[in-house]
Amino acid sequence: MHSIARTLVVFLTIVAPSVAAPQALAQATSARTPLTIERITSGPSLAGAAPSSPTWSPDSRSVAFLWSDAAHPDRSLWLVERAGTIPRRLLPAKVAARVSEFAWTPDGAAIVFVEADSLWRLTIATGARTLLPSGRGEVSELALSPNGATVSFLRDGDLWLLPLSGTAPTRATSVAIAPIGEIPLGTYFGRDVEIGGATWSGPTPAYAWSPDSRTIAVHYVDRRGVPRFSMPYYLGDTVQMNTLRRGAPGQANEVRKVGLYDVGTRALRLVELPDSSRTRIVNFAWSTTGTLMIDRESDDAIDRTIHVLTAGEPTPRVAWHDHRDTRIYNDIASAWSADGRSIVLTGDLDDRYRLYRVVPGDVAPVALTSGPYDVAGVGIPRAATRSIDYVSSAPRPSERHVFRVSVDGGRTVRAPRQLTTRAGTHTPFVSPDGGSIALLSSSDLQPTELYLLDVRAGAVERRVTTSTTAEFATIPWIAPQYLRIRNGSDSLPLHIRVFYPPNIDSTKHYPVLFGPAYSNTVRNRWGGMNGMLQQYLALEKGYIVVQVDVRGSTGYGREFREKFLMDWGGGDLDDLESAVTYMKSLPFVDAARFGIWGSSYGGTLTVYSLLKKPGLFQAGVAGAAATDPYLFGSDDVAIVRRPQSHPATFTRGALQYAGNLSDHLLLIHGMQDDVVPFSSAVSLAEEFMKRGKDFDFAFAPTATHGWTQRPYYATYLLRKLVAHFDRYLGPGPR
Repeated sequence: MHSIARTLVVFLTIVAPSVAAPQALAQATSARTPLTIERITSGPSLAGAAPSSPTWSPDSRSVAFLWSDAAHPDRSLWLVERAGTIPRRLLPAKVAARVSEFAWTPDGAAIVFVEADSLWRLTIATGARTLLPSGRGEVSELALSPNGATVSFLRDGDLWLLPLSGTAPTRATSVAIAPIGEIPLGTYFGRDVEIGGATWSGPTPAYAWSPDSRTIAVHYVDRRGVPRFSMPYYLGDTVQMNTLRRGAPGQANEVRKVGLYDVGTRALRLVELPDSSRTRIVNFAWSTTGTLMIDRESDDAIDRTIHVLTAGEPTPRVAWHDHRDTRIYNDIASAWSADGRSIVLTGDLDDRYRLYRVVPGDVAPVALTSGPYDVAGVGIPRAATRSIDYVSSAPRPSERHVFRVSVDGGRTVRAPRQLTTRAGTHTPFVSPDGGSIALLSSSDLQPTELYLLDVRAGAVERRVTTSTTAEFATIPWIAPQYLRIRNGSDSLPLHIRVFYPPNIDSTKHYPVLFGPAYSNTVRNRWGGMNGMLQQYLALEKGYIVVQVDVRGSTGYGREFREKFLMDWGGGDLDDLESAVTYMKSLPFVDAARFGIWGSSYGGTLTVYSLLKKPGLFQAGVAGAAATDPYLFGSDDVAIVRRPQSHPATFTRGALQYAGNLSDHLLLIHGMQDDVVPFSSAVSLAEEFMKRGKDFDFAFAPTATHGWTQRPYYATYLLRKLVAHFDRYLGPGPR
């Protein structure tokens, strides 16, 4: 365990806002549309249908993207010119169905897209549509070969190829094996063998064409060695067992490999690398010169290795390796440099995540960024501008801005400069010539929209889409305050954000709700349903709503992040307690009315707070709470390690603390949750009953880990959540 003795800090920095400050952050409340649970959970969403998948044309003149201008979840295909701000629909509104994916042809003359599982080719100049002979079945992971001759996609667990001049697609690989279960519910539901993403693969590509169009690298996943896991499913004619492949820490995980498919010979060869059932594929990509990079990280996050090989090589070579015993969940990424001679990697080799350049075989990568900020995600190199664009936690950890660093070979030749100007969180899509950036941007008060930004002095973002409904503008959304406070149990500061009800009366006392509790929550970004719930609780119910970036969060340095290793329900509770102490110091806060809620790890924080620190919160709502480490998922070895090597970590289950329950707890759980099995909530409920404890329980029969995914579940369960706090804390000031 990564443990560092710290001096106990027994006082907090009191940075209480004036009573007038919270009042000023809310918009006027007269003649407004009430915000309700029913409106939050129903459609069309107040936030509309956010644009997605912005993709530049090969000549950098325009951006195609998916969007609905009518707040409908079924998006269509749109295009905006580089110099413009007015998007145009590429498909007729009256006949267009949902477009799920698209790709530009290499010459930029056309777009191939998937509409209702059919493949189409759209000529940009004329608008003519041509139906392609794609066959039957769902199409995903659409791409075109670099020479523009072949369309590729995944179907039924295999890679398929369709020559644009051909009459039918061919099944390139034949590895797929059907799932062992028949109920398609759950995160772990998947084929026993397939080409595609692993269960927890993140942004790993499903496959990648070589630059000469002769070889395709594929992500091969084999789950046959993973243990079977079953849950009863009650809503059929008879009770059925929902059977999946799911491993726990210390058990076998998926085999994850990269394979090389030879387009000419139609042969697939798997690249053999060690520990393929204990190592995830972070990324694989071809350089412009035809070298394949394979970036891998051990499931426990301790080891990271980058291999390189060419299509003709039988054995990959180690390009770089890194080892650190204290590493936890990792925000790492990689890409080839623009010239294909080196690798640009995102890593945590010192206190912060930085961009590094490594030439295969180098002992030590060269840092391209510096300072007390984290790089988030992949660096984006561009040859024409001799630059790398990236997202950073600078200038403040609550935001994510786009920066550009100018490079010459492996050297930084100019200090990074911030490109984005709007407050909030930005995801960049850089034009091939590096001269412009498409952005998906959001903030606390603004859902995700598409912007364009020219990379030149004085340029600002130009908004392209408006996705929100007219009703959205009538609601006086509250701008939260971002505060930095001292941590009563640690020398490292805490960052919190607070939603104050409008027009606070300083002569009265307000209840406080912490939630949804989790790490990495103190962010200036649109919060979706959870964010609207926070707004509802503050606007309509008169609760002060607080979020805390507990240890394990990024943006604050390695020490704070890695304190979370094997210590959930430990120091993170001290972080919450410090924030409670700070809030109690405010003159308009009711010290006897504090609540907490969260789901998944947030549910864990809720349960452990009530059981290990009785009285800290008077009420809590724990959704999908992970309380038994033996039932954690196979990916959780990155925070708990394995029982064979760290048995003490697995003695931290919540059942042993059940006798401490004295506050008001509501457990919410989906009965088809395979990430945090429903049985863990049942075991905790059994222990509470044995000990004569009073608590409440709400379940959703077919809900998986995301128990608000179905609108009727979300409505029912969020009503329960609010009613729980109203009953045991009471809304509004007193």
